[in-house]
Amino acid sequence: MLSQHSHYVPFCHDKQTSAVNFPATAVSPPSTAVVYDQHGPPDTVTRVTEIPPVEINENDVCVRMLAAPINPADINRIEGVYPVRPPVPSIGGWEGVGEVHSVGSAVMALSPGDWVIHSAYLPGTWQTYVVEDQSLWYKIDKNTPIEYAATVSVNPLSALRMLEDFVALKPGDTIVQNGATSIVGQCVIQLARVRGIHSINIIRDKPGSDEVKEKLIKLGADKVFTESDLEVKSVKSLLGDIPEPLLGLNCIGGNAATMVVKFLKQGGTMVTYGGMSKKPITISTTYFIFKDISLKGYWLQEKNLNKAEYRCSIDYLLALARAGRLKYELEMVPFKDFHTALERAMGKQGSRKKQVIKF
Repeated sequence: MLSQHSHYVPFCHDKQTSAVNFPATAVSPPSTAVVYDQHGPPDTVTRVTEIPPVEINENDVCVRMLAAPINPADINRIEGVYPVRPPVPSIGGWEGVGEVHSVGSAVMALSPGDWVIHSAYLPGTWQTYVVEDQSLWYKIDKNTPIEYAATVSVNPLSALRMLEDFVALKPGDTIVQNGATSIVGQCVIQLARVRGIHSINIIRDKPGSDEVKEKLIKLGADKVFTESDLEVKSVKSLLGDIPEPLLGLNCIGGNAATMVVKFLKQGGTMVTYGGMSKKPITISTTYFIFKDISLKGYWLQEKNLNKAEYRCSIDYLLALARAGRLKYELEMVPFKDFHTALERAMGKQGSRKKQVIKF
């Protein structure tokens, strides 16, 4: 469905027209949206179109979107390969920040001009105006840089929850991760540093890997290794005086996951939150029997954080962003260039940065 509000009320812009010609109930402005009518290649099946105004009920909030990212999961939903697929036709996007444009008569907690993000994962952020119930919006500090406000609720939140929800880490402990150049990876490095936790980071062998290592170390990484660096008999000899990791994070799978497990100490846990290589995780029986390694999975959408946990986590992350202690590489693109940004997000133009649409 394009919107939960299907009532269409035409606008009348003639100031001389009698008041009886105006709608009796409040409506949103018309919206420009990225819509897909069927699942398939995102750069083929998406189109930018106009959406009629929708009714604003007494508990509704109409939000003018300011910015919204293109996440890998957004692409997978359009392709039809993600576990959760909204019915088509649908509007793309599941994350973003907006400014309250107007509110229903019963809304007291939000006012026009407030900045808000979704307090739940709802489809439809790739449009200029969104109307939803007030309970689904969460007010944030307007001093937050727009690019971080738009992207806080998926990647940074995932990084934070994985650091907090699986192993009781304390200052001086160590974590290890692959996919360290991803936004989740960059956030893990910085959040670990804030807590006094060491991070061991694994990156792929690519041209410019030395430069990538330097960037991650500047973010706070203790050690950064390419996969070829780890082709040694004992990877633990590379740690120096850093303790063996209690927690490992895997977003790649295949051999990269095995490398994470090799670093883990007795009783350690590896959490898998992605499978970029599309290869299975193959772990030697030895790690289970003699090292008591645990393997777990993480999917933020199924985490079902309660409102208090969600708000506490978001406020904490945005406070770090405002203080310049949490940052990651982004590329802001005007909405008119949406399909260029989409191609970049799909890896067709060589850009590695997350694409964020600015409305």
